[in-house]
Amino acid sequence: MEIKVSDKYQALWQPRTRYFLITGGRGSAKSFTVGLWACNMLLAYKNWKVLFTRYTLSSASISVIPEFREKIDLLGVGDEFNMTNAQIAHKVTKSEIIFSGIKTSSGNQTAKLKSIPALNVFIVDEAEEFVSEKDFDTIDESIRMPDTPNLVILVMNPQDVEHWIWKRWFEKSHRMETIDGHSIPISTHEDITHIHTTYLDNFHNLSKDYTNKIDAIKTKYPEAYAHRFLGKWLDKKQGVIFPNWVEGEFDTSLPFAYGLDFGFYPDPLALVKVAVDTGAKKIYVDEVIYKQSLSYDAVIEQMKQYVHPNSMIVADTSEPRLIEALQQSGLNVQKADKGAGSIVEGIKKMLDYQIVVTADSYNIKYELRNYVWNDRKSSTPLDADNHGMDSLRYIFSRLAQGSDLLAYN
Repeated sequence: MEIKVSDKYQALWQPRTRYFLITGGRGSAKSFTVGLWACNMLLAYKNWKVLFTRYTLSSASISVIPEFREKIDLLGVGDEFNMTNAQIAHKVTKSEIIFSGIKTSSGNQTAKLKSIPALNVFIVDEAEEFVSEKDFDTIDESIRMPDTPNLVILVMNPQDVEHWIWKRWFEKSHRMETIDGHSIPISTHEDITHIHTTYLDNFHNLSKDYTNKIDAIKTKYPEAYAHRFLGKWLDKKQGVIFPNWVEGEFDTSLPFAYGLDFGFYPDPLALVKVAVDTGAKKIYVDEVIYKQSLSYDAVIEQMKQYVHPNSMIVADTSEPRLIEALQQSGLNVQKADKGAGSIVEGIKKMLDYQIVVTADSYNIKYELRNYVWNDRKSSTPLDADNHGMDSLRYIFSRLAQGSDLLAYN
């Protein structure tokens, strides 16, 4: 039987980097091809030891082992392997694959897996579930066999851009490639080989019923199609309160002022610079301060460093003594308009606007991607990931009223 896989996967057979990231949508043969590659490596090389993991893997004998047995049978070499409930080994080369989950009913297995001797290949399937970069690094650091390739292969369906894999290998090093009309990020990070495939690369192996289903989703839900089948990373979590935002330049031609939300630890103090274009229905936001554990003196010092004395600052009312200290230092700090329903009312007004946030406002972008409804029906926001959002709401509510402000560029 001929086994046909996409030409894009040829890089797996010619490793040039330690790390391989295999991304794509459903139906793209990612896991199948990596499994087939692993079986071929057991046939071709002596004394390789491969650790194959999924974050949750309750029983390899009823899930992963049958998947690998299928690939071995396709290769026609079933008699050459010994198989147990958690391991496959080649009789001649002595190379083997050990299967394990990271999180089991008995707890986290990271330390146990780190102690396995002589590992040279670490495969992480369904890596989107591997939420701990620290756990990944712990195992990764044990892949250090001398005189043999040491490879780490992560296979995943891209999730949202808060995932550590995005931040580590995409955030500041990627290019965009158009696939079926959608822009898909491809990592250009020097430490990894990134292979991205979709069902279009594996079309010849898919049933007509399956491709018809994909076509229906493509027509009716283009964004869902892009995420699920083209492997597009999600910019925002599902159910976010402010979905209408973009990254862009701050419009310095507009009057601006500042919003301030107090915090110490673990909550940060958040100061944002904001301008509102009521005609174009746009809110411009720039993150100025977003820090934890600032003393009163440090708050005053940093505020005076970044804010002109005459610029208006609308602040949270929870720290009256700090507000007084800021006012005595010469800053124009005013108390936010608060009251019953003010949060929901402020959010509703902001939803009529597009938010434009500057590129360096990392924490504000994080909040925009994660500030979600606790109960959409009652318009109740979740009280989390909202410190910059509260600052923004305080000053927006004042600026949207058309207050006479002094702005300093």
